[in-house]
Amino acid sequence: MIWQQLFNGLTVGSTYSLIAIGYTLIFGVLRIINMAHGQIFIFGSLVGLSLTVNTGLPFMVAFPVAVIVSGILGLVLEFTALRPLRKKNVPHLAPLISTIGFAILIEELTHIFFGADSRSVPSVGAAVFHIGPVQMRAADLIIIGISLCLMVILNYWIQKTKMGKALRATAENTETAGILGINTNAVIIMTVVIASALGGIAGMLIGIAYSALIPSMGLTLGFKGLAALILGGVGSIPGAMVCGVLIGMSEVLAVAYGDSSYRDAVAFGMIIVILLIRPQGLFGKKA
Repeated sequence: MIWQQLFNGLTVGSTYSLIAIGYTLIFGVLRIINMAHGQIFIFGSLVGLSLTVNTGLPFMVAFPVAVIVSGILGLVLEFTALRPLRKKNVPHLAPLISTIGFAILIEELTHIFFGADSRSVPSVGAAVFHIGPVQMRAADLIIIGISLCLMVILNYWIQKTKMGKALRATAENTETAGILGINTNAVIIMTVVIASALGGIAGMLIGIAYSALIPSMGLTLGFKGLAALILGGVGSIPGAMVCGVLIGMSEVLAVAYGDSSYRDAVAFGMIIVILLIRPQGLFGKKA
């Protein structure tokens, strides 16, 4: 039983990791928490799902649609809610408040276009495999495989490629990076778009995991990713990866051996404990 629950937690937690990486990328470069992240990727995911349902196209067609729409919304966020404030001497909290306003706008648009009811996600990977006591759906293996591949590719891209090094330089000091000839505006745009696109993929994977998408779930999922960000250490991509999985497993175990009402409390209870014991997070460094 315990191994089955751990596998289920790995499936859910891998999607939390992708959400947390989106937060980490934007915070690393802009030093702000994008509170619109959850609403952006749920809107993109619902657009992809609606296209598939209404046109009869294969569900996998929804993936690139969700990625593109989420990336475009990230681009809109950058040009309307973030960049104008960077050009002015505004309080540090102003961009955070701006992303909250953008989140509210996207959530209202979500309700206008998609309503408030849950939407079924077509079955993907219905085959079931057994490895010892663990029952694995093909859909679960797809979710874990896509998530792990994206994490590995993203980590390699950031550490080894020229654009990844430019991103790290911009995250270290924007002004110095600009002096060294790096187009920091282009790096920021790229970061916001990639983070939002990753969220779009995470949203679709969550739809596969639960066989449904709910227009209002962006806020809750966004907070789960934020919890993984804080637990892992703000700005740490490996920390976001590991702690997203940790939160997913903790939630599933809490439901299996406790009460379903504890599901959402687990992640935020872990935040309180970690902040008391290790304020910089499990993988963070002291300032």
